[in-house]
Parts: sequence; structure tokens; C-alpha cells
Amino acid sequence: MSVLCPLCQHQAGVFYQFKKRLYHQCQFCYGIFMDPALWPDREAEQRRYLEHLNDVEDSRFQRFVAPITELVQQLFQPHQLGLDFGAGHAPVITHVLQQSGFAIAAYDPLFFNDDALLEQRYDYICSCEVIEHFHYPAQSFAQLRNLLKPGGRLFCMTEIYHEGIDFHRWNYKNDPTHVFMYHRNAVSYIADKYRFNKAMIEGRLIHFQANSSL
Repeated sequence: MSVLCPLCQHQAGVFYQFKKRLYHQCQFCYGIFMDPALWPDREAEQRRYLEHLNDVEDSRFQRFVAPITELVQQLFQPHQLGLDFGAGHAPVITHVLQQSGFAIAAYDPLFFNDDALLEQRYDYICSCEVIEHFHYPAQSFAQLRNLLKPGGRLFCMTEIYHEGIDFHRWNYKNDPTHVFMYHRNAVSYIADKYRFNKAMIEGRLIHFQANSSL
């Protein structure tokens, strides 16, 4: 069975099948994605997200997002505009940066759905544990790129798949809302396709910098 990759639209083949779980891997960008017939609906996604008992004041939660918040504080001034995209019901990145005086807003299609925030452009966008939930990553990355000012930066956190991972034992795939897992090749494809002049991977952190021209 062959399907098209939702990121790059190249052919993908069956990669992993176990009981009712089915994943495909793109033959071009090497991204791995759940079979579309198994995607959770919006209500199931929301129930799953609410199972995460996150608290913006929790120091462990703040440490988890620190690779993003610390980099923002190194690279930007407080007056520059930021967006916490896919912030969830406990927008810890927004909280931490606002506590330091940064001008950042939280957006989430389920919990902070303010469409006016999608009509602005930003110096930086943060998406922590978000991009693996994209059902249509091509459209979602196009949207994120269009929300950035020239030269703006996109900070994502996710677990990157590599060939050394035993997919059967990989816990990251077991979350039913994790529908697309990224390979380094997929990150490179995103950088080329959406006009980022660089893409850096450091552990779970992916740092894209947009071209200086629109």
C-alpha cells in the first residue's frame, strides 16, 4: 500500500504495523506518519491534551521548555513580538517570557483560539511539542512561515526520529495524537521548501531562521 506524504507529497510505504497501529514512511523526506484513517478527531485530541496536568508555575515544566525560552531571551529584545503557537491549555512559554517582560501571545486552536493573532507577523514563533500533532504539516509550516517577519525565527521542540531508534519500543509514537514524526531529512526539506536560510537541530530543539526577504 502506498500513500502520499502529508509533508512533501512524495510516495510513502508501510513502515510499521502492530495490532491496530499503522505507520508509513516517506521515501523522500523519511518522515513517519500515522495512517490518515487512524487520526484522532478534534474531540479526542482535546481529551488527550487535557490529560496533561501541566501548570505554568511548575518548575519542572518550565525547565522542559527552557531550551526555547532561554534562546529567545538570548536572541531577542523584550519589545519584539513573539507567538506561542499551539500553546495548549497551560501556556508555559508565554508565562515564562511574559514574566521577563517579553511581548508574546499564546495561540492554540482549541484553548486560545484568537484568529486576530494570525493576522500579524512575528519576530519569533515558539512551538513546543506541537509539530508532531500536525495532520497537514505542509499547510501548517506554510502558515507558520507566513506569520514570521523577514529574518524571523521559528523554534520547535519534538523528538526527531533516526535509524538507531527501535520504533516498536519508541514511546513517542504511542501518544495517539502524535501523527507525524520528523527525520533530519524532513527538517532539511522544511527549510528548503519554506524559505528558511538555516535549520539547526540540537537534541529535541529545531531552530529555523527565515530568509530576510518574503
